[in-house]
Amino acid sequence: MCIIYLLAGAFAAVSKAIGGVDSTVNLGLTYIPANYIIAGIFLIACFISLATGTSVGSIVALGPIAVGLAQKAGLSMPLTLASLLGGAMFGDNLSVISDTTIAATRTQGCEMRDKFRVNLFIALPAAVITIILLLIFGRPETVPSIQVYDFSLIKVVPYLMVLILSLIGVNVFVVLTIGILISGSIGLYYGELTFLTFSQQIFEGFKGMIDIFILSMLTGGLAELTSKAGGIQYLMEKIQKFIRGRRTAEIGIAALVSLTDAAVANNTVAIIINGPITKEISRRYKVDPRRCASILDIFSCIVQGIIPYGAQMLILLSFAKGIVSPIDVIPLVWYIHLLAISTIISIFIPFSDGIIKRTPWDFNKEVSIDEL
Repeated sequence: MCIIYLLAGAFAAVSKAIGGVDSTVNLGLTYIPANYIIAGIFLIACFISLATGTSVGSIVALGPIAVGLAQKAGLSMPLTLASLLGGAMFGDNLSVISDTTIAATRTQGCEMRDKFRVNLFIALPAAVITIILLLIFGRPETVPSIQVYDFSLIKVVPYLMVLILSLIGVNVFVVLTIGILISGSIGLYYGELTFLTFSQQIFEGFKGMIDIFILSMLTGGLAELTSKAGGIQYLMEKIQKFIRGRRTAEIGIAALVSLTDAAVANNTVAIIINGPITKEISRRYKVDPRRCASILDIFSCIVQGIIPYGAQMLILLSFAKGIVSPIDVIPLVWYIHLLAISTIISIFIPFSDGIIKRTPWDFNKEVSIDEL
């Protein structure tokens, strides 16, 4: 898991250094009709966060542009910021190189592409409804003149390659290595990078992931010590009082990761902390690990996106310079609210479980924490 973090950081850093993020943003702004700019901001944020695996990076890249367009077109500033936040959390939850996805799949022992397929069918209805709402309620008072921004399609290719290769089932180590090499090759060809700066960007990407790398090791070690000392068994005994079957088990997982994220304000850490407990719930109550990974990721991102003291919200509001407050934005982050509704519905009506039904999980291979 930690090595994947490092590779994901390197890919993000190299791709950004060659202008990949700027080209992606400018491509979207150039071709999205001015009448639908708020919906366009949501879509661009969705793609950037899906391609880069970071909600914070998407907000930083798009924030100043979104605020400027909102002021120029007389758009609702809270709705504009909310659409950006929703799009950023879309990719944070779904991206195969997001640290939340890495943590969720590794702790539950399932493949990223399988978790993506389950997660996508839950998230997609929420995203589609959000786009419709933004098209209806996000029309500008005055139509802004959207200029033609400079972009290069070739610099968007590394992101597309990583997404495509991940979805067809190529090993994530191979996918990220290929992505780094493609981005580096493009940078070398166009002169944005030299062999020395290419190496430096890889190192910068590694450095950017050091915090979560070390935190993951420490949290994982703490979880193992807690397990050996009987802590997980104790929690399981308490949780079992409220769990009556698969559905209540999934609700319990959602509640645990939500409360943890509200406490620590970091969705990746919340997933790592609850990973071992979720794994044991999965085994005991026959909850498919692909569902568990999706629920962990979804609810950690839901809470992370709406807590006023989360990094995403704080950075987002910093661009507005005191014009709006979290109270103005939170009710308008329609995607996050709809994602919560969609996930809860999926617990009782398994509309997203196509892959689970086609390839049921073999729980006979699972090992209880008590047996380790």
